[in-house]
Amino acid sequence: MSIFLETDRLILREFELDDLEAVYNFASDVEVQKYTGDTILNNLTEAKDIIVNTWFTDYKKYGYGRWAVVYKTEDKVIGFAGLKYLPELNETDIGFRFLPEYWGIGIATEASKEIMKYGFEILKLNRIIGIAMPENNASNKVLKKIGLIFYKFDMYEGEDENEKYNWYKIDRKRYLDLYDR
Repeated sequence: MSIFLETDRLILREFELDDLEAVYNFASDVEVQKYTGDTILNNLTEAKDIIVNTWFTDYKKYGYGRWAVVYKTEDKVIGFAGLKYLPELNETDIGFRFLPEYWGIGIATEASKEIMKYGFEILKLNRIIGIAMPENNASNKVLKKIGLIFYKFDMYEGEDENEKYNWYKIDRKRYLDLYDR
């Protein structure tokens, strides 16, 4: 098991095939997927496909990706958080997704701060972006809380032109200034 990051309450590590049921649990939840644009998973085979063909591929190709978020007190995978390289934009996106019973207790903020630290200090990224549906108030709030700045309201290339998103960004200088590094 590769542990990348640890906070007071969380461990963020690479996904493993043993996480199959946990991935299915959050990726088949209608509330979790509501503002993601992703398809609701129907079975464990689809969960395995995401782990193997998306996350494992990203780890191997880019050296990072979305990580399993383990809630330490329960030793339970409660969702994902991490960075994702978007080759079509040549940008790195920060994202998070958790089971509803873990919403509203600061998990996304706690995980995202450590992820940004990793992105800027270890990976030496120059910029991190965040993309959220306008009606996803919680995610928009987290992105602003961790220091990203809104810079456009626009569609995502290749998707429905009627669907527009809030786009946020933070560059290395702003991160260093905000977090006194």
